Amino acid sequence: MTLFGIVLLIVLHEFGHFAVAKMVGMRVERFSLFFPPTIFRVRRGETEYAIGLIPAGGYVKITGMNPEELKGLEPAIAMASGLPGAGAVGTDERDSEETGMLDPEIVRRAYYNQAPWKRVAVILAGPGVNILIAFLLFWAVLFTGSLNGAAALGNLDPSVQTLVPTTAVHSIEPGKPADGVLKPGDRIVAVDGKPATEETAVERIASHRCAGAPTDGCRSSTPVSLTVRRAGREVTLSVYPRYSAKERRMLVGFEFAPPSVKGFGVLGAAGAAVNEMWHVTTQTLTGFGRALTSSKARSQVSSIVGITQDAHETVVAGTGYALVFLGFLSLILAVINLFPFLPLDGGHVLWSVAEKLRGRRISLVAMYRYSSVGIVLLLFLVVNGVSNDISRLAG
Repeated sequence: MTLFGIVLLIVLHEFGHFAVAKMVGMRVERFSLFFPPTIFRVRRGETEYAIGLIPAGGYVKITGMNPEELKGLEPAIAMASGLPGAGAVGTDERDSEETGMLDPEIVRRAYYNQAPWKRVAVILAGPGVNILIAFLLFWAVLFTGSLNGAAALGNLDPSVQTLVPTTAVHSIEPGKPADGVLKPGDRIVAVDGKPATEETAVERIASHRCAGAPTDGCRSSTPVSLTVRRAGREVTLSVYPRYSAKERRMLVGFEFAPPSVKGFGVLGAAGAAVNEMWHVTTQTLTGFGRALTSSKARSQVSSIVGITQDAHETVVAGTGYALVFLGFLSLILAVINLFPFLPLDGGHVLWSVAEKLRGRRISLVAMYRYSSVGIVLLLFLVVNGVSNDISRLAG
C-alpha cells in the first residue's frame, strides 16, 4: 500500500508532462505505467500506451527530448521550417524510414525544436501536479477536521495552529484525590482563582507542596481550588493533590481530553495548507544544505527503504497521518525535481530559459558539464541514505 502511494505520485508526475506536451503540440511517443519489460501495449494515434513489469513509477517519451536525437536532420528541419534547399523528404513515417530521415513534421514537433516557453510549460507540469496533490491533501485534512491528520500537520509546522487544547476532563483515576470530586466532562475554568489553560492548570496544581520533604503519595498542605463548568453552571471545588515520585510533581489524578481540531473554512484551510507547504519547502532546502555540510544532519538522511518504513508507520497511525505523509512526499518530489541540474526537471527549465536569453542553443556537453556537480552531490546523499537505512536495520 505504501509503495503504491509513492508509485502513484511518480506516475501522476509523468502524466503532468504527458498532458501538457499533448496540449502544446509536441509528439509524445510513449506513456508507460511502470518500467520495462513491457507486458501490455496499445497504440492510439501516434502515442503508444504501455504497462511495464517493474512497478517503480512510469515515464513519458517525447520526441527530441535529447537534442542529440536531432543531429544530422538539418535538411528535414529546414523543410519543416519552409527553408529553401531542403530537398525532397518523405511525408510519412514509411517514406522517412526509406530515406533514413525523420518526417519533417515529426522533427518540427520535437521537444528541442519548440519555443522555450512550451518546453518550460511541459517540464513544470510534472512538479506542478505534485504540488497540487500536496495542496489538495493538506487542504482536505484541515477542512474535514481529521484529528490525527491535523496533528501531523502541526508537527510539520508548529507555527500553524491546527489543534486547539482543551481543559475538559476526560477521565478520573480511581483512588486518586480527584476521584469523587471531578467528573468526566467537567471543564476547568480556573485554578486557585486564576483563569486556566491546560498548561497553567498543571503548573498551578504542581506548585502546591507537602508539609515536609516530598515523598511518594504525601498530601499537599493546602487544597487546590478548582472552578469548573458543569452542566451549564460554574462550581468551585477543593481537592488536596498528592505527590508522585514517578512524575516528580503534585497530581490530583485526572486526564485532560485530547485537543480538538481547529475549525477551518474553505479559504482558511487553503491558507493554512499553503503555509504548511512553504514551511516544508524551506525546511527541505535548508535540510539539503545541512546534509552536505554536517555529519549529524547526514545521519538523518533516509533512502526509499527508510521512507517506506516511515510511510508504513503513518498508515498504522491513521488515515489522516497517511494523507499528510503522502502530501509531504509529493511536495518533496516536486522540490527535488526542480533542482537546476539535468536530468532533473529544474535542469531542463534552466537551460530553456538560458537559451531564450542567449538567443541560440546551448551545447549538450555544456549542460551536462554544469549539471554533473549537482548530480554527484545528490548521488552522495542517496548513497548516504542507503547506508543509514542499512545501519538502522542492522541495529
